[in-house]
Amino acid sequence: MKLTVLVDNNSIIDDYLLAEPGLSFFIEDGEEKILFDLGYSEIFLQNALKLGIDLSQCTTIAISHGHTDHTGGLEALIKHMWEKGMEKEPHKPRLVLHPDIIGDRAREKKKILGIFSGRRALEKTFQVQESSEPLWLTDRLVYLGEIERQFPYEGKKKVKDDRGRERMIDYLREDTALAYLSTEGLVIITGCSHAGICNIVEYARKVCREDRVVDIIGGLHLQKPSREQMEGTKEYLAGLGLKAFHACHCTDLKSKIALDEAVELTEVGVGLQLEF
Repeated sequence: MKLTVLVDNNSIIDDYLLAEPGLSFFIEDGEEKILFDLGYSEIFLQNALKLGIDLSQCTTIAISHGHTDHTGGLEALIKHMWEKGMEKEPHKPRLVLHPDIIGDRAREKKKILGIFSGRRALEKTFQVQESSEPLWLTDRLVYLGEIERQFPYEGKKKVKDDRGRERMIDYLREDTALAYLSTEGLVIITGCSHAGICNIVEYARKVCREDRVVDIIGGLHLQKPSREQMEGTKEYLAGLGLKAFHACHCTDLKSKIALDEAVELTEVGVGLQLEF
């Protein structure tokens, strides 16, 4: 498997590649060409062009969750696909996502995947495949679906409203990730980790029936985390025996510094390529 960072908050390759607060990865596994998330704008297309990546060859687009920093590039992708004739059979790629993203909850907000559109518009361009269960995209790469929550310090946050009533926020049932089963162990590929990185890894181990974890790459949703969450996360990650750790996107500087005490971080940015 080969993974290329098309969108991240940072750019580390000296080719004038563009960065923005968002995330998009291009994944190649055999004949499968997979876009995981689409960033906030159209820059994933521009960066792919500069990197010599032909997105017209994509077979699958997988969405981690519905926030616009991961889906805002959808309109640009649809336009690109129609220009390339990708919306026609048999070239029509799959669009894999949790049912909540274009289901009743999304319709209530009158917003789907970062654009004001509807299921019919999506189905004209993609083979829409909704799943809350694990879905194998290749023999070794799995879309995890709805993540089981078992660590009490992750995937949820209580706040008080203006009347002093507690309510739960940031519990995105739709949030998911990918896992790749390499010969050395699992590679965990995350979008934003609203479900919690420890929950994601533990669920990936269960789905793939593999305890070894070799690398984690993606956003960790650690932005001013509580002390309980940071300490719990550090302890869990330290016990994995990771060979590499690529925290990016929604991981703030203090969290990266703290995590580096438990696992050795490697810099991430647009243009980075990893092979497993």
